[in-house]
Amino acid sequence: MGSLEIGSRLDACLTAAVAADPGLADVAKVIAACASAAIEVSTVIGRGALAGDLAAQGEQNSDGDVQKFLDVFAHERFTEALRGAPVSEVASEEAEGVMLLNPGAPLAVAIDPLDGSSNIGVNMAVGSIFGIRPTASTPENPLGSFTGPGTLQRAAGFVTYGPATSLVLTLGDGTQTYTLDRAEGVFRLTHPRMEVVASAKEYAINASNARHWDTPVKAYIEDCLRGAEGPLDKDFNMRWLGSLVSDAQRVLLRGGVFLYPGDNRKGYAQGRLRLLYEAAPIAFLMEQAGAGAIDGERRILDICASAIHERVPLIFGSADEVACVAKYYGGRNSAAGRSPLFGQRGLMRS
Repeated sequence: MGSLEIGSRLDACLTAAVAADPGLADVAKVIAACASAAIEVSTVIGRGALAGDLAAQGEQNSDGDVQKFLDVFAHERFTEALRGAPVSEVASEEAEGVMLLNPGAPLAVAIDPLDGSSNIGVNMAVGSIFGIRPTASTPENPLGSFTGPGTLQRAAGFVTYGPATSLVLTLGDGTQTYTLDRAEGVFRLTHPRMEVVASAKEYAINASNARHWDTPVKAYIEDCLRGAEGPLDKDFNMRWLGSLVSDAQRVLLRGGVFLYPGDNRKGYAQGRLRLLYEAAPIAFLMEQAGAGAIDGERRILDICASAIHERVPLIFGSADEVACVAKYYGGRNSAAGRSPLFGQRGLMRS
């Protein structure tokens, strides 16, 4: 797909991918369905308050969070689109259990229809995330399609509904970005092959949770804050948007590292992000762009889920930065957290 010209329509790129590998035919149909649903969601978001109260509260979702109107709308639009594609079942953040669509179809989809719900109503970017897997469920193992490692994903993508609506996509051969041409209602290729720089000076983390972090995270952030005078030998900027897709897109374009670790708060030992429909698709996209994605110690794509809403700590971004964070986890620096800042010593300090 990377050899196609900038400006090529998504459907033309998918046709070319299938011509090169006929085994992608069903995957291409699922991606086309997701793109169609994303355009509908983008249209509603683009109207803002003119479309009604998009942040209006409704029922609770699988996490116990109160669903907003836009959560439900996105879930319904994606489910409807996927029902017309070769998809046997769907694991959605907005549904308690696996949704059966077309029994016997070859593919299954894990999806967060509306990422960044806290940004609804304040005109900040939100998104959708999906991972496409082979159907593997059986009567004896009804979750079989979703309990394998992330390496089984056939494709993954996310949509960012921002000033521009963009679709970031991988079919396992690099990561591309398509931008919605609003005049024609189609996605067009704008970044044929995303490559995340190996080293960068930005990190993204919710610093308000600093007192709850475990020692490796405290030590790493302490050393980032010490800048060029510290052991990491460079000054950092911090970014945090509260929208996973927005932070991921920034990393793809500018590099850096994103951290949503587990912490000591009740219910946060494994963070808050979901393995199947957030971490695994993002990890696939990152690795295909030359970046890394770990839970601190393990490669995200090697982790198997035991439940469809299972959580996992997530750290992704520039390869050198992710490797650096992994060293802090490997060292488990016991001195971190003793000073009024975070710790007396960072892991890299002699």
